[in-house]
Amino acid sequence: MRWLLVVVMAVVIQAVYAGTVGYEWLPIALARLRGIEPHEVMQALTAETRWPRPVTGPGGVALVTIWARTRAGRRLIVVVRKVGAFDAWIVGARDMNPAEAAEYDRWEGER
Repeated sequence: MRWLLVVVMAVVIQAVYAGTVGYEWLPIALARLRGIEPHEVMQALTAETRWPRPVTGPGGVALVTIWARTRAGRRLIVVVRKVGAFDAWIVGARDMNPAEAAEYDRWEGER
């Protein structure tokens, strides 16, 4: 797999996976990552098994949480905001808490 990271006018950082799926890092989201590496977020976003779950953010903004595992098996929730048919802004990422991990494991087992 190839990753291309490009700084775009200090507003967003764009990551393109395999030349087809575009994600843009909001700099604040990248700066706020704690204990999670950017490549782990990208692994979750491009995992074969992902559980997208729509949510409403502050101010009624439509967001999607992507529940998935990294290649190492780490369970993450990544929040994105769609900005086009094939583009999304990465808003944030965190580890699943124990209840979320159990819910995700149940979902995974039912697939």
